[in-house]
Amino acid sequence: MSQAILQLADITKHYSDVRALNQASLSLYAGQAMALLGENGAGKSMLMAVLSGVIKPDAGKIIFQGKEQHFHHPKAAQDKGICIIHQELNLIPELSIADNIF
Repeated sequence: MSQAILQLADITKHYSDVRALNQASLSLYAGQAMALLGENGAGKSMLMAVLSGVIKPDAGKIIFQGKEQHFHHPKAAQDKGICIIHQELNLIPELSIADNIF
């Protein structure tokens, strides 16, 4: 298998006594589709918030194109081509998919 384009390795995040993420890891490869699935509260959105620079992890690494990255804000992640399109439940049926995204 080829080297991962993006790796999240042992990402951990605490809020007081609550461990929101516990050594979460994920590897993404060129040419492959990936789905991140889990129950509500499993940490999917939290992991994506770490990846996109919204939340700083307490521990772990983000490795993008072979180099460790530290995204201190979303713009830093966007500058590397990483951004998140957040789920929106309040769609307008009269608008196209593209118009609803914007």
